[in-house]
Amino acid sequence: MRLVLQVLLILTLSSSSFGQNDDYMLWTKIGAKGQISDKMSWAGELNTRIGGFGVETFFPQFGVEYKPLKWLRPSIEYRFIVDRNKYGNYKASNRLNFNVNFKKDVSKLSIGFRLRYQYAFNSFSRPEYNPDFDVAFRFKPSVEYKIDNSIFTPFAAVEFFYDPTYSPIGPDFSKFRLGLGTKVNLKGPNTLSIKYQLDNKFHDFEDQIRHVIALSYSYKIKGK
Repeated sequence: MRLVLQVLLILTLSSSSFGQNDDYMLWTKIGAKGQISDKMSWAGELNTRIGGFGVETFFPQFGVEYKPLKWLRPSIEYRFIVDRNKYGNYKASNRLNFNVNFKKDVSKLSIGFRLRYQYAFNSFSRPEYNPDFDVAFRFKPSVEYKIDNSIFTPFAAVEFFYDPTYSPIGPDFSKFRLGLGTKVNLKGPNTLSIKYQLDNKFHDFEDQIRHVIALSYSYKIKGK
């Protein structure tokens, strides 16, 4: 409840200055996935984040997911990140994501929750903590709605970033991310999605809000 109230407060305070100093970005992702065994799958993807100065972040990622139960999917991912700093220089770093995904279908709703611990290593130096790249816990509840006889599957999600070490006031929630979009289930092994996303920090109301349009394409390879 405390987190929800904080999100609503930030949105209220930010609405008066919407668009004045905000950050606008386009995120793209193209990937492929396939089966290793009946309970294990793999996924690879290329991600690009484009802002006002061109490509700001680029990272390939590869991961493996295990499905011991219908509603439980732990996974691990490796990400090689190339990020542009405020001086216009590109620096590289590495990150591991340890995820646990929970999913439950209720009628036409699909309710999900992802717990992620991200661990950064050999990272480029930054003047301050950045929850997108540094060590963090992330909590992401989500919901999808299945429309009969439609290629569209709308979804909504909210994600909270928890800083376990770097925050000046001690371990605390550092930022949140809201997302609203739809999957487009194309013919064959193709899936497309489009999403609007809003990012902002909890303890710095005057900091710019990030508005993102995210486009994603995935191809599922048949067979093992």
